[in-house]
Amino acid sequence: MNRRNLAATAAAVALGAGTACSSGSDHSSHSGMPTSAAATSTSASSGHGHMHEMDGGPAPADMTQAKNPRFPVGSRVTLTTDHMDGMKNAPATVVGAYRTATYAVNYQPTTGGAMVKNHKWVVQQELKSAGTKHLADGEAVTITADHMDGMQGAEGTIASSTTQTVYMVDYTADGMTMKNHKWVVEDEMKSR
Repeated sequence: MNRRNLAATAAAVALGAGTACSSGSDHSSHSGMPTSAAATSTSASSGHGHMHEMDGGPAPADMTQAKNPRFPVGSRVTLTTDHMDGMKNAPATVVGAYRTATYAVNYQPTTGGAMVKNHKWVVQQELKSAGTKHLADGEAVTITADHMDGMQGAEGTIASSTTQTVYMVDYTADGMTMKNHKWVVEDEMKSR
């Protein structure tokens, strides 16, 4: 666990954070929002602390910016997906728009527990030795992203993919702002 997650874990436990991403279920959505801007969401049901950071940090260095995205950086949008509780219909601002392959993945967390299914999303640049070739559904991968505790270094498979423009967004839900949330694809938001 990195230092950022360790400090966030302590804050989340101290503040009684809600659930974020529990294992062993369909993770087309993350369930739960943190109770404080200083905390991350921690899964009460998984027992091994899946977390989603309040600040997702920068995009991978080798990402290619989209040339003419439908939602340029700075666009104010409404999210139409529910990766996390409170996300659906939340106002958001686009902070990055990229062209790459984007994947939903099934993976075994490095922290133990049940398989995480259909986690949306990781990008090509967050998969070890993925190269530039679009990966097929069912292909085995190693995840290098650290969106959630137990994700970085996890072994998994591709559940599905898209080549839609993928976005990093800041969004507000329940009075809290998630910064640099990774990722939302084009059909998961609409203009405000």
